[in-house]
Amino acid sequence: MIEVVLGWPPSDLSPNARLHWAKLARAKKQYRQACLSVTKEQLKKYPKYSELPEILVLEMTFIPPDRRSYDRDNLVARMKSGIDGLSDALRINDKRFNTVISTMDQDYLGGFVKIRILKETPYGTESKRSRSKDEGIYRQRREPKS
Repeated sequence: MIEVVLGWPPSDLSPNARLHWAKLARAKKQYRQACLSVTKEQLKKYPKYSELPEILVLEMTFIPPDRRSYDRDNLVARMKSGIDGLSDALRINDKRFNTVISTMDQDYLGGFVKIRILKETPYGTESKRSRSKDEGIYRQRREPKS
């Protein structure tokens, strides 16, 4: 597991911002570079980060800078450049993040995003036992009556 703390994504990166394309491109480039350098610095704690599995889970926890209400979907969209910078630092393609989980922690203020990168465990591989208590019922329904 890798944990990285990135800065709060600027409001210019919001899908609702409606900026001129040049100003938007500049904001994306600046945030990507900032996330790249911060991630490189924080990856020094993880000597074996280059041995990541093929399929990963990206978990983002947003800690807002103020008590305003933020739309989680827009925050994920604002993080696109930040995720690209993170991927650049890890030297991986961001399509390896099979699952993206976003949560909001409004108990604290700070204006940052905590990111955890985890190995994805495919559903049902932890245990060979069935996860459903009703499996017997479903089996009965599928078997034709004689």
